[in-house]
Amino acid sequence: MFRSAYQKGFLTVFYSVGSSPLDNWSSYTKNGYIKRIYDEDIKSLVLEIMGSNVSTTFIHCPSECKQQLGIKLPFLVLLIKNMHKYFCFEVKIQDDQRFMRRFRVSNFQSKTSVKPFCTAMPMGMSPGWNQIQFNLADFTRRAYGSNYLETVSLQVHANVRIRRIYFADKLYTEAELPNDYRLLGKPKDFKKPEKQFKVQASARPPSPLNTARGESGPVKAEKSDGAPVSEPATEAYSEPEPVLQKAPSPPPPASEPEPAAAPAAEEPAPQTEPTEATEAYY
Repeated sequence: MFRSAYQKGFLTVFYSVGSSPLDNWSSYTKNGYIKRIYDEDIKSLVLEIMGSNVSTTFIHCPSECKQQLGIKLPFLVLLIKNMHKYFCFEVKIQDDQRFMRRFRVSNFQSKTSVKPFCTAMPMGMSPGWNQIQFNLADFTRRAYGSNYLETVSLQVHANVRIRRIYFADKLYTEAELPNDYRLLGKPKDFKKPEKQFKVQASARPPSPLNTARGESGPVKAEKSDGAPVSEPATEAYSEPEPVLQKAPSPPPPASEPEPAAAPAAEEPAPQTEPTEATEAYY
């Protein structure tokens, strides 16, 4: 059925949302019902399988018994809800020895019993919705000592609610799963971050006084490290401010002058003989 399909990542075999979720499934009911209802916990449509007898009310994939799924992904994941009643599911696989093996998992089994072609195992479920991860390759190796080859068929019995059944190539964390593959979907952020508005330095309107004088806007300079720095606005046409001059301080009081030395007595000039001009004058 899926042998020729591309098998990597996720391969869904059942999804409760859609026009016909049981296209590839056949249903069997006796003293019970199988219907799709709305679940209040996850706010979505789910398939509910309820019956008085677990073995007589179930769904089977593929719809025809002669067909085989042919799924080679080793991990089976079921998103189901615990209804606090008896419930079980069954997986038929084929190993490398070409034997058909069955794994029957239930919440009413107390011990694990391994038989040549069927292994029954107990399962514990917590209240509410559960994610059941079943490693087919590991259980095949432990129970029968052979290697898992592919999944042949899958059967889900009452009493349970099903959201999705899919196969995966490995175990994914909750963050790696797509939104549709989670139980409660993507968590919503109730507290939205507040918007922060960046106000530029030029957004502040200048004062009327500075506008009348023709004040220019702030000029952006750069620091030595290249970060912009806003400098205060300077007036283009501003009156020169008066410069206050300090009064000269009084000179320091002069110290008393030392008595100067008495000038040396001038010697009288030597008398010279009268020249001819002098004689003429007299």
